[in-house]
Amino acid sequence: MTDNSGTPSAFTEFATTMASVRPVPPPPGEAGNALPAGYKIHEFEIVQVVGEGGFGIVYLANDLQLQRTVALKEYMPASLATRGADHGISLRSERHRETFELGLRSFVNEARLLASFDHPSLVKVYRFWEQNGTAFMVMPFYEGPTLKALFKQSPHPPDEAWLKNLLKPLLDALQIIHNDHCYHRDIAPDNILLLGSQLKPLLLDFGAARRVIGDATQALTVILKPGYAPVEQYAEVPSMKQGAWTDVYALCAVLYAAITGRAPTPSVGRLMKDEMVPVSESARGKYSAAFLAAIDRGLAVRPENRPQDIASLRAILFANELSDAGDDVTQIRAPIAPAPVLLEPAGGPPSTGFGALAAPQSDFRPPAPAPAARKSRVPLIAGVVMLAVGAGIVWFVTRGTNKPVEAVAPAAVATPAVAAAASSVAPPSLPEVAAAPVRGPFSTVAALEDIVRHSDPLISVNTLADKQTLVIGRDRMKFRVKSSEAGYLYVFFSGTDNAGLTLLFPNAKDAKNRITADTEVLLPRESWNIDAGGPPGVNHIVTMVSRSPRDFSGAGLKPANPLSEFDLATLQRLWSAAPADASVYAGTARCAAGTACPPEFGATLIRIAEEAAGK
Repeated sequence: MTDNSGTPSAFTEFATTMASVRPVPPPPGEAGNALPAGYKIHEFEIVQVVGEGGFGIVYLANDLQLQRTVALKEYMPASLATRGADHGISLRSERHRETFELGLRSFVNEARLLASFDHPSLVKVYRFWEQNGTAFMVMPFYEGPTLKALFKQSPHPPDEAWLKNLLKPLLDALQIIHNDHCYHRDIAPDNILLLGSQLKPLLLDFGAARRVIGDATQALTVILKPGYAPVEQYAEVPSMKQGAWTDVYALCAVLYAAITGRAPTPSVGRLMKDEMVPVSESARGKYSAAFLAAIDRGLAVRPENRPQDIASLRAILFANELSDAGDDVTQIRAPIAPAPVLLEPAGGPPSTGFGALAAPQSDFRPPAPAPAARKSRVPLIAGVVMLAVGAGIVWFVTRGTNKPVEAVAPAAVATPAVAAAASSVAPPSLPEVAAAPVRGPFSTVAALEDIVRHSDPLISVNTLADKQTLVIGRDRMKFRVKSSEAGYLYVFFSGTDNAGLTLLFPNAKDAKNRITADTEVLLPRESWNIDAGGPPGVNHIVTMVSRSPRDFSGAGLKPANPLSEFDLATLQRLWSAAPADASVYAGTARCAAGTACPPEFGATLIRIAEEAAGK
């Protein structure tokens, strides 16, 4: 990057130095409300706390299923709730319930919304779910200094070329979320993380959830950042609604602070008497006149006097250059999300994210098939498996719908979902998009993981085992399923010996697998009588919720009574020829001719262990 003369600026040289220093991860947190190191929640094991704020906690965690480092973000408003000895969350007072629930819903909305976008300047959400009376989301693990830290340490302001290179991806990201009627409403230097040697910006902390809680507790002074929040955020009145122009103001306030070294005068004070010196006066001659005039226009006190959308702001900020508005704008991704495993994590303080729910392991034995049927390979023993006939099942996962939300959820920590480096250090390398991991040898567990890897994160399927470890000959398998969408439920099972793959549900005697959204269902049904039957080891179960009925014949499913099994030779053959963008083991959507047949599905892998009595 160079200044207008083509010579590297002092700020550019300083930023390059910052980028070469790797920040030291913070020490483990000791907060009483945090989950302890080593605690496992589904397939995620907590390593340490990396950030804790008034509304949540961010942990560094290991994804034991996909072997990667992630950031696990938990909704935990310390002023409203506390953690018990069982790690569950309880309210400090019943009068806080409505406020707590508002924040929780907003947290889930944030996760669902971010999961629907794909842009390098927006935090990526892998998975999200509700558990222990609260909610979690899993994201890539990012590290780096915030823009605020960089500005604070630099002896010189950034030049125009540097600022414009910073702006381009941020404008693209904001245009994408605005197209979906979502507005950030909390843009500030401490909410922009800088990644990699090129200091690529990452937009953090969608502030809607904090605003929801702030409104409910009459604590807006804690929520809004003076100098960066426009006047319409202080109180909604018919003449001053929030919209794209709200983010326009905040982004221009960031530019003002970068150039002048201080935040703009708070907007409410300017509304009464505007004494703020325009940047076009204070920085005259140091930047192009058009660039400075665009910043001043974006900082107009009254919303109607600002550029009304990102495209308009871009046009005046880059008025003296060829417009690049359409060059690298990333579009909202298609309904079926790429497998979360495709993103390779960065090593360092976390960001946020969201993951498939996986519980511990376990091996069950399904009922023995009828004499004429092929013997099931599932290591589930059951007395008599009386599969209920008739009544459809109702299942589900996280609450809410996939309808676009106008605002995103609460910030989990002061510097949301990402651990920002101390002001004296700078970021490591930028996480890159990596190719799908090289396939190892085939196994039934690998086939199940392949299904989950290609699921749509917008369809949340939460599956929790009542017991993570079963005693052989004594305990009965039980798990609960909850889905964010209505659809069709399928349950796949690989037992402790990993010798076969069974379609546990639907089956020959219980074929009605329609599910309803947002209702918890206990499985197996009472009449199934599936007891832990050994051998000792781990059972792997995938629950899938599909928007359409699915046909698994192409994956080698052989109908049987009562439970159907997949042909292992077919599964192995498909393993080496499987496409990278879909799972052959997830079957194919099949609908009546002439009807819509959406192929998307959500899926979760859980593990339930089995051990001998007396261990």
